[in-house]
Amino acid sequence: MPFELLIGLRYLKAKRKSTFISLITLISVAGVALGVMALIIVLAVMTGFEEDLKEKILGTNAHIVVLNAAGPMRDYRTVMEKVQKIDGVVAVTPFIYNQVMISSGKNVSGVVLRGIDVKSDEQVTNLHKSMREGSLSALEKATPEQPGLVIGKELAKNLGLYLGDKVDVISPLGNITPLGMMPKLRRFQIVGVFNTGMFEYDSTLAYVSLKEAQEFLGIDDEVTGIQLKVRNIYHTGELAEKVNETLGLPYHARDWMQMNKNILFALKTEKSVMFIILTLIVLVAAFGIASTLFMVVMEKTRDIAILKSMGATNRSIMRIFVFEGVIIGVVGTVIGVLGGLVVALNLEPIVDFVKLVTGFELFSKDIYYLDRFPSLVVPSDVLLISVTAVLISFAATLYPAWAASRMLPAEALRYE
Repeated sequence: MPFELLIGLRYLKAKRKSTFISLITLISVAGVALGVMALIIVLAVMTGFEEDLKEKILGTNAHIVVLNAAGPMRDYRTVMEKVQKIDGVVAVTPFIYNQVMISSGKNVSGVVLRGIDVKSDEQVTNLHKSMREGSLSALEKATPEQPGLVIGKELAKNLGLYLGDKVDVISPLGNITPLGMMPKLRRFQIVGVFNTGMFEYDSTLAYVSLKEAQEFLGIDDEVTGIQLKVRNIYHTGELAEKVNETLGLPYHARDWMQMNKNILFALKTEKSVMFIILTLIVLVAAFGIASTLFMVVMEKTRDIAILKSMGATNRSIMRIFVFEGVIIGVVGTVIGVLGGLVVALNLEPIVDFVKLVTGFELFSKDIYYLDRFPSLVVPSDVLLISVTAVLISFAATLYPAWAASRMLPAEALRYE
């Protein structure tokens, strides 16, 4: 072990006359630990929210959507065959998308009506896993005289609807009569209620079978587009370009990141800003490390002079105080990482315990539409935080250590 490290460790030990310096050292360690702990917990929660949101988006929407810029897709079966041959595509399903109104008699709401092929849709989206009442398969079992409709939980609540109730679906694109355009109206029966956990989806989406949507909207054997499920959700951009090259114009493919880029960019930006803001806590602790080293240098003036008289170089003196400051930073970082991981990995029980003890609800599941408190620890985030904290601690030691190395033995011992 280098003698500089041994002396640095010795200077960290408290003596009777340096109790105040030791207290400042403990405060510096605590500051680094709190900063690291706060960073790990906050980034774990934000990553958890981000992953939960992605899961909900991909649970209802496909990874890639292919549309026809010229209008409805008439040759969709041929398009599906071509797309399914592309490497990386797992499953394909057609869909119809149109805006309609739903009337329960007393209440009316505008919704997006989606026609789906139930069997192939189950291979592309996770809508069937979000069903709370009824099932998607009931759409195919419904009769032409009484077609089935699946709606979201929030839409059912707003319209006061329950499983088995009947509603009127009104399409503005109706028939042309001598009196003008007459909206098309048809009665449907509620055969299922889903809950994706996303208010926008649960309050604005309604599903019918593909055949029923074609008949109701009067579009014959046509669809709005096709949806794709891919093997790797983080390479959908490259795959969408490959789909565009394969199909050519007027077809164009968009991946889920493009369709949700605003919210994904906002989450990424917020996470980066929070990292910068919370790093300031570690910076404040670094000032404490620098202050501690300055006081140690002033106290150890005689020791520095003696070491230099015995042949210690300026570099050796500098290394002594660098080691001392880095040890403070490393100890604080280790404590902060351990504390942060314990809290981040057990955040939900901690939140429940706080609610039980204080009666104050830190996290309302009804408001945030979450069934659990999302917290996801990413090893790379923990590594980045640890390295950043140690580097900041190291930077804080440089000037005090340099000042100590520049001290002249004769000047230091003049008044001893």
